[in-house]
Amino acid sequence: MANNLFQQAKDAVNAFRNGNENTNQQDKQAAQNAIQSAYDGATPEEQQKLQQLEQQLKQQNQLS
Repeated sequence: MANNLFQQAKDAVNAFRNGNENTNQQDKQAAQNAIQSAYDGATPEEQQKLQQLEQQLKQQNQLS
């Protein structure tokens, strides 16, 4: 199940990053929620990747 949540988090971040001008705060919040849900039961490697996804969200927010 953790793998599924991890994949959902990845997909949500990618959708937010690749979104157009219609991407909004709600989309960012959905991506953050997916990341937080994926932390439970994630392997150490997955947790590291989740931290990278969080960093990508922060960087994307600074660009917009």
